[in-house]
Amino acid sequence: MTRLSQETILFLVFSLEKKYNPLQMREKPWQLQIFKKSLKKKEKLKLLEKNLTICSSQLALDLGCAQGILSYFLRQKEGFWVSTDEDFSNLETTQSLVRENLVQHRPRFLPFKSQSFDWVLSLDYLEHVEDDERCLEEIERVLKKKGRLILVTPHSGKLFLLHKLRAALGLKLELYGHKREGYSLKELERKLSKAHLQLVKHKSYSRFFSEFFELILNFLYIKIFPAKTSEKLRDGHIRPSTSFEFAAQKKHFQLYSLIYPLVWLFSRLDMLLFFQRGYSLIVWAQKTG
Repeated sequence: MTRLSQETILFLVFSLEKKYNPLQMREKPWQLQIFKKSLKKKEKLKLLEKNLTICSSQLALDLGCAQGILSYFLRQKEGFWVSTDEDFSNLETTQSLVRENLVQHRPRFLPFKSQSFDWVLSLDYLEHVEDDERCLEEIERVLKKKGRLILVTPHSGKLFLLHKLRAALGLKLELYGHKREGYSLKELERKLSKAHLQLVKHKSYSRFFSEFFELILNFLYIKIFPAKTSEKLRDGHIRPSTSFEFAAQKKHFQLYSLIYPLVWLFSRLDMLLFFQRGYSLIVWAQKTG
């Protein structure tokens, strides 16, 4: 804890003042219900679990925790974890899963001392920030010497046809909270290098069929069964963001759950597209200084 700033410690102890209610825990948390029927999140988590080795003495930052689904699984690994997001409502939602060590940060500044963390995981966050190069500079600053970064972003390029279909369906980037469509590997490597972060390895995932079903679900949620919410979130509104939104969509989710085995089966056709680049990009990088 001594590695973190006093401002951060104050944030860590607020814990949102919620008390544990066993009646609320009888049913599996709604975030995990969504995860169980997810295609991309399961594939992402599988890659993370396979390629993340963290020691009990190490500090890790979960940057852009959103609704806390992946945060929940990451904290089952060793190490001391801190989850952070720009939106307080996201932290409230995440708190129902991870209970503690939650920090709200400002868009251009992470409230941690320099060289605080051994690991930073930024999972589908960079595409949401206005100044992505500033964000990478902040990540480099809070990483310790030889600290490591795992970064997940949308993969973009001329041959990604589903990006064009998304635009044709009226699913604008702002609905996702995105400031840009995504990154090519070359562009991301250049930005990492500029921030003194060296690309170590990379992998793409979520090929055509998985991405296609994800796109259809987004279309249904945004255009056909939109959530009634007035709050603007940095990660958009392409899925339920609170337990109230999930409850309002419960019948639709139950219907989707019935056909999910077929959706999962068809998504396995991605294995035939082993030559194709995936629509999501995960990179591992290390601080060079």
